Amino acid sequence: MSNPKKEIYLILQNIRSLFNIGSIFRSADAFQINKIYLCGYSGYPQEKQMAKIAKTALGAEKSVPWEHHWQTASLIKKLKTKKIQIVALELTKKAKPLKMFQPKFPLAIIVGNEVLGITKPILKLADQHFYIPMHGQKESLNVAIAASIAMYDLNLKRK
Repeated sequence: MSNPKKEIYLILQNIRSLFNIGSIFRSADAFQINKIYLCGYSGYPQEKQMAKIAKTALGAEKSVPWEHHWQTASLIKKLKTKKIQIVALELTKKAKPLKMFQPKFPLAIIVGNEVLGITKPILKLADQHFYIPMHGQKESLNVAIAASIAMYDLNLKRK
């Protein structure tokens, strides 16, 4: 996506599974995500972790730009200085359903740990929160699936 006003970034906070990270890379490639920020203890494409990420990324780890940052809060503060809206994919009291969420571009979507979600300090830094409504018996989706649904929806909204 060449229009900087319509850029979408992903911030992955403390994603444990390298297979989830690989799946997110693959979806990021499909939905023209501009960059992935792998934060905290999230794995990233390096020699020791490459095989597991590559197994599900299928080469997208080479085509989607990425950076690793230990401190998620520092990254978010830096992105905000560039006028990038920060949005959290998390069910909170102030979260809007994805269908009702009206993004302002450029934006960065934060997704969190598979079990714990996004940490409270990081949620406080987000400009908005949104969630994917669940209609079955389960309360949540796998992080890679949820991130993919959000990327798909936001990619449509930026066109």
